[in-house]
Amino acid sequence: MHRSLRSAAALALGALALTGCPEEEEPGPPPAWRVLLDEGDLDRAVLSIWGSSPDDVFAVGGPLGNAGLESLVLHYDGAAWRELPAGGEETFWWVAGSGPKDVWMVGERGRAVRWDGAAFTQYDAQGTGTTATLWGAIAFAPDDAWAVGGMPGGAEGAPKDIVLRWDGSAWSRVPLPEPTGSALYKVWGSSSEDLYVVGEYGVIWHRAGTTWELEADPPLAQGTLFTAAGCGAGEVYAVGGRDVLRSDGSAWRRVEVELTNDVNGVACGRPGEVAIVGYGGLKQRLVDGAWIDEFTEEPYADLHAVWSDGEGAFWAVGGDFLSGPSPGRARKGVVARYGRGQIADTVSR
Repeated sequence: MHRSLRSAAALALGALALTGCPEEEEPGPPPAWRVLLDEGDLDRAVLSIWGSSPDDVFAVGGPLGNAGLESLVLHYDGAAWRELPAGGEETFWWVAGSGPKDVWMVGERGRAVRWDGAAFTQYDAQGTGTTATLWGAIAFAPDDAWAVGGMPGGAEGAPKDIVLRWDGSAWSRVPLPEPTGSALYKVWGSSSEDLYVVGEYGVIWHRAGTTWELEADPPLAQGTLFTAAGCGAGEVYAVGGRDVLRSDGSAWRRVEVELTNDVNGVACGRPGEVAIVGYGGLKQRLVDGAWIDEFTEEPYADLHAVWSDGEGAFWAVGGDFLSGPSPGRARKGVVARYGRGQIADTVSR
């Protein structure tokens, strides 16, 4: 090649390297909601979902009082869904972990169960120090996890304001500076030094460093806050009923979003990328500053929780978790996913 032509080609390649190649659309169909598992695959409600990656996903729930059925733990390994034998009959209300060998499931009667990648370790009410339902949990490391709970309603003497911390060997009660008499439903944080707890009566606790502050006095929410999640320390959400709140790390404000039903769950992907789910199949996503309402897309079941896998997909779970127990009757459960590609849609036995 002539020297001048070689020089021109080199300059062109250098410019391309500096500016980068234009982004190409991923091949295949666009992302969409798709039901993975439903009542044909599940006989129990599914109440929470979490994973260390898109190929290591846990979905938990249980019978909610329907006799003869066990606690539910499903695991997706990138190829198939399988049920893990956790034993017991208590319903798990939440799952969270710090990695594939450190996963916590918490639920009824103060039960907490840890999965180490091969087996479960069980902690009953004696091990957790409470008989109250544990509604939420988060784990930052094998020796640093939190769980919250309490009995909802105003029954005198019922356990309330339950905050527990795991130190790698045991669970212990963490006292709040001024108990509010509330059941606490979820806990989320960027670390143990930046932790949020939400619950009944719109309560919001924030742990900054080692100091707890009540950030709901008076409460901004109109009712109970069921879930908290964040995209980072400066973008934290709390939801419940018709309330969607956001904190920038210093103050809470209401988010202007027209809800198609009551909301139960919230999850963050990348900053500014949020999904909320709720009753009747409510599914709304925040994209480029605008809320997209996907209420008319399947699934249509009541949805309790949603999780972001960090790669652009949201996974949602639910079922008939509000109805009372009915001995001998299976509950409807559902697992759905918003994203690209195909995911296994049966439970391997």
